Amino acid sequence: MHPQPPRRTVHAHGTPRNRLVYDRWGRFGRPIVLLHGLFYDRTMWWPVAAELDGSCAAVAVDLPGHGDSAARADLSRLVTDLATVVHGLGLHRAPVLVGHGESAVLAQEFASRFAVHGVITVADGGVSVVPEAYRQFAVRRPDPQVAAVYREWCGVPVGAAPQAPVVDGPFPQLRDPAGFATVVHGLI
Repeated sequence: MHPQPPRRTVHAHGTPRNRLVYDRWGRFGRPIVLLHGLFYDRTMWWPVAAELDGSCAAVAVDLPGHGDSAARADLSRLVTDLATVVHGLGLHRAPVLVGHGESAVLAQEFASRFAVHGVITVADGGVSVVPEAYRQFAVRRPDPQVAAVYREWCGVPVGAAPQAPVVDGPFPQLRDPAGFATVVHGLI
């Protein structure tokens, strides 16, 4: 009999004005912080997180203005708020950050200011590469106000991928969740 994947729990950090909502799988091991790209939400990471085993604690965060996290006019504290979330996990280990699309800038900024075990960057791309069963996790919800805030914060044109190491083309986490989980495990 195969063990059940860790159950997902939903958490929130901050006040109603700066709340970050995140899902967590697993209670022990190295933190794996999964960051979605612009106009997506944390649900894009559910297939991969379900494939990770008990050797890590996966955390999929809704970035400000996405999913259930509060929108912000100023993202200057975003890296610090993310570090507070990671510290609040109580795992006392440097995380692996996985940045999708534009969130690679956030992952790289986090790595420049805090200890990390590794950073993985994955590319955004046409949803046509995603198998039909996983397309529900790759739904973009464009918002011009959110786009303006992120454009100002990261200096990356909306829709352009920043220069960073990229794993296996667009949406590898949804094209092959088990294979992508193996890549993440390689860093643990």
